[in-house]
Amino acid sequence: MNAQPLSVLIVGAGEFALAHARGVLAMGDAVRIAAFVDPAQKAREDAASMYAERKLDNVPPFYNSIEEFLTANQGPADCAIVASPHSFHAPHAIACMRAGMDTLLEKPMVLNIAEARRVIRVRDATGRFLSVAFPGSYSPAVRKARELIAAGEIGRVMSIVLLTHQRWLEKNIGTWRMVPEISGNGFLFDTGSHAVNTMLEIIESDISELAALADNRGAPLNISSAIAGRFENGALFTICTEGNTLDYAARLTIYGTSGILATGSWGGHLRITRPGQKEEAVPCDPNPNTFAEFLRARAGEIPNPCPAEIGLRFAKFMDMVQTSAAQGRVKRSRK
Repeated sequence: MNAQPLSVLIVGAGEFALAHARGVLAMGDAVRIAAFVDPAQKAREDAASMYAERKLDNVPPFYNSIEEFLTANQGPADCAIVASPHSFHAPHAIACMRAGMDTLLEKPMVLNIAEARRVIRVRDATGRFLSVAFPGSYSPAVRKARELIAAGEIGRVMSIVLLTHQRWLEKNIGTWRMVPEISGNGFLFDTGSHAVNTMLEIIESDISELAALADNRGAPLNISSAIAGRFENGALFTICTEGNTLDYAARLTIYGTSGILATGSWGGHLRITRPGQKEEAVPCDPNPNTFAEFLRARAGEIPNPCPAEIGLRFAKFMDMVQTSAAQGRVKRSRK
């Protein structure tokens, strides 16, 4: 007798939600999408189009809220993927966990430190499994970079340079991403969060101090940022994010006393330069299907690649950046 497929509720049906839906569909009959939660008619049409492109006629039902789904379904799904606009991440994740669903939560996990701590408290109280969908945290290339640094392959890490840019402003005019109360703090908080999280994953040291400059470029939220700081292990870092230029690119470079590592916002690849040699690729597995890895971690087969504490770490970073930029001074970490 075949086991029942694992059911997953997808909260949201925008760009990232549908990317997760494609990942679920790629897993075949082992997993089924129980429903989508999204009140927007366009989101429903986009989901239906995705199914039509795959010649699938069993489009899951849509609900306006998680509560409506729970009532109609007479209970929770096995898991939930929360990929709604940023300000809804915390309440939606909390509702899913309280309903009994293990949850994969899109990045950035929450808007601020207080929300992060609330999510963690609910996770602990409910005993549900929660992971944040930062691709860099799931990336084999990022894990390999940590291993190479720990093994002394590039000597002592002296400094890190992170550059990322995108035609983010033009792309998002008229969308919820341009509303600070919904999206958070602009390009750095949105696309830039990938690169920042990957940097923090690789270095594995808390930030001791930073100084930030930010410019909205006439928009209601951050578009351009220049940040410099120091990790507690002594390594310096420099971050430049530009959301009003050519389309997306990113490079994270780690400079050691005897080598250099380079990767991207999501990991996905890794390159190394050794003394007297040209930059060369480091063999790494490609980034995995995030939801499939989430299920492996949920089953205890691998450690949780990105627990909620990672989301809290990013929230603390953003708090330091925003405070420094607003006050025009160096912001030092408070334990």
